[in-house]
Amino acid sequence: MERKDKGLAFLLQYENVAWYANGEVRILDRRVYPTEISFVTCKTHLEVKQAITDMVTQSAGPYTAATMGVALAAYECRDLPNEERKAYILKAADSIAHARPTTVVRMKKLCDRSAKVAIKAIEDGVDVPQAVVDNSVEFNNLRYEKMEKAAEYLVDMFPKKGKVMTQCYGETIVGMMCKVAKKRNLDIKFFVPETRPYFQGAKLTATVIHEMGFDTTLITDNMVALVMQREKIDLYTSAADAICVDGHVCNKIGTFQYAIVAKSMGIPYFATGGPDKGHPTVDTVEIEMRDPEYVLQAMGVRTARQGVKGYYPSFDITPPHLISGIVTDKGIFSPYDLERYFEGSEDDIVA
Repeated sequence: MERKDKGLAFLLQYENVAWYANGEVRILDRRVYPTEISFVTCKTHLEVKQAITDMVTQSAGPYTAATMGVALAAYECRDLPNEERKAYILKAADSIAHARPTTVVRMKKLCDRSAKVAIKAIEDGVDVPQAVVDNSVEFNNLRYEKMEKAAEYLVDMFPKKGKVMTQCYGETIVGMMCKVAKKRNLDIKFFVPETRPYFQGAKLTATVIHEMGFDTTLITDNMVALVMQREKIDLYTSAADAICVDGHVCNKIGTFQYAIVAKSMGIPYFATGGPDKGHPTVDTVEIEMRDPEYVLQAMGVRTARQGVKGYYPSFDITPPHLISGIVTDKGIFSPYDLERYFEGSEDDIVA
């Protein structure tokens, strides 16, 4: 099976996201990357779930970690009778899917798919964990291929020579937009907000774009308006943790305010990813509230006086009137016309 991660940055190689082998799952610890390349080793599927909850991996990383967690669950119950094994795997898959509340809809779809593969492997009498791993690679190949198609449409919006701002870490689309832009010999300078308090923009996005060979400038989260204005940013783009069919985009906190600034300056904002049937309207999205202590420090160093309170919503929601287009593998859609995306096929690949 040809793998679609070939030629992409270190962070986008499947084994460097999460991988099951020999009764354990290794997950790259993105909390310390790139200053340190360290893997968290999980011995049970509950440890995988906790690693996802604890932000060991972020963006689309949890989707790979989740499938590997199901493979690990299949290993854990290998000595049980078949019907008990099936029940164990189904329960484990459901548990992993609920590691973080905002992404439950996508995660459940993916974990259920992995559980079905495991159950079929039990019935066929083949290596169950390996069947789940093979399916995970197949899934990632489909996802990477889908995002490469979306990248072709996104890069159509790029100037031949210009400046693009992106937000947080869009995982696959970041690597694919760089791959496509390089193939087209575009001269693009990327500006990347740091994305406090986990600094995904600084640690992940900036690293991937730099590794892919592009001029990369990191800015703090409160520089966005001035940078858009002074540097004459041509386009603002982000991925999405959830895209509601009614056109609202849920993504890392900060996306909404940058979209407001972009709109006021006449800069187009394109969000990438497929709409989620599980989120027909914006009121189906639960915004995850994380430990406020993270806001009171930076990279482990406390910045606020004791007694000062923090506030940490992990995501925000950008309304459709601020969005120039939703970029998918089927083309660019108006945020007011996302029902049309589903015509003729079922969307079951997580972006």
